[in-house]
Amino acid sequence: MPIYLDNGATSYPKPDEVCGAMIEYMTHNGASPGRGNYARAMDADKLVYETRKALSKLLGAPRPGQIIFTCNATESINMALKGYLRPGDRVLTTGYEHNAVARPLKKLETERGIRVELIPCAPDGTLDLSAMRSLLDGGTRLVAAAHGSNVIGCITPLGEVVGTAHERGVPVLADAAQTAGAYPIDAAALQIDMLAFTGHKGLLGPTGTGGLYLREGVVLSTLKEGGTGGMSLSPFPPDDPPDRYEAGTMNVAGIAGLRAAVSYLMGVGVDAVRRHEVELTGILLDGLDSVPGLTYYGPRDTEDRLGLVSFNIEGRDPHKVSMSLDRDYGIMVRSGLHCAPSAHRLLGTAPVGAVRASLGYFSDREDVERLVRALKEISSRGE
Repeated sequence: MPIYLDNGATSYPKPDEVCGAMIEYMTHNGASPGRGNYARAMDADKLVYETRKALSKLLGAPRPGQIIFTCNATESINMALKGYLRPGDRVLTTGYEHNAVARPLKKLETERGIRVELIPCAPDGTLDLSAMRSLLDGGTRLVAAAHGSNVIGCITPLGEVVGTAHERGVPVLADAAQTAGAYPIDAAALQIDMLAFTGHKGLLGPTGTGGLYLREGVVLSTLKEGGTGGMSLSPFPPDDPPDRYEAGTMNVAGIAGLRAAVSYLMGVGVDAVRRHEVELTGILLDGLDSVPGLTYYGPRDTEDRLGLVSFNIEGRDPHKVSMSLDRDYGIMVRSGLHCAPSAHRLLGTAPVGAVRASLGYFSDREDVERLVRALKEISSRGE
């Protein structure tokens, strides 16, 4: 039986309810929300609102309208960075960011002359909050940081980061691509200003779905303009969210699947998902400790990390290890730079990267034990 351990890229399998909801919408509705006053269009509008409401409850947003739908976390991050930053602004970020943060910032450096500085962090991802506080004194306008690293699995203490930034009146953009659905988040309690998330990872939803939470009072310039189904006489987009940021027909079939996924997840409980992944991660780390020549990266304490572990076997190309796991053992993992080259430079694993095994809610102990046995055999073969 094949084993899927690439949940850090896309969670699999999906709950049956997800596919069922998408088929139900496409078969029996098919209308565009906000584009008609007939029954099906209003049903589609209700579907979108109910998904917004469920996400607001799951992520701790005070109002459903603070959830903006996008096609993934990357679009959400682009919307936040390009909609908030002005020419000459200064941004603090970390060396463990995904290209979804790093590349938009690099483009804004080129096009708007923004300045980007890195908050020092340890090899296990621990941020130097004292250094961050000193850097904030330089007129910073935004802090952008991943809630969880997609390479080493470290978890950023958002409460401390937000508190430190807010001492200087600086807002925080959190990239929750790896944590939404897999780790408890209360955006209002944490006073997060902007939170980007995707639907196809921990939320257990379909690809092509995601969103951006905006704290009350945060206003962005629009990333795109077009029809919203309302105020059609105006040449400008609406002032109020979510319509202001959702020009064009949205991925309603995907949103239907996302609503079903969030409903499933809330039934299970994010805390239960977290406990399951912490337990499996502990088993995995214990097993990896017994593999000759293997080095894994990130925190050892399972409470300080997500359910993903990147590693290398001494003298082995990580791509060949990954291919062997798939070909010889039916185990699917990811190898390479994981779209986060700066993280691998900090680890000293660039340019080849590492192997990453990422657990999910549907992973089990047998999956982990089979992976460890396979790695022991690969390590012992001396290839």
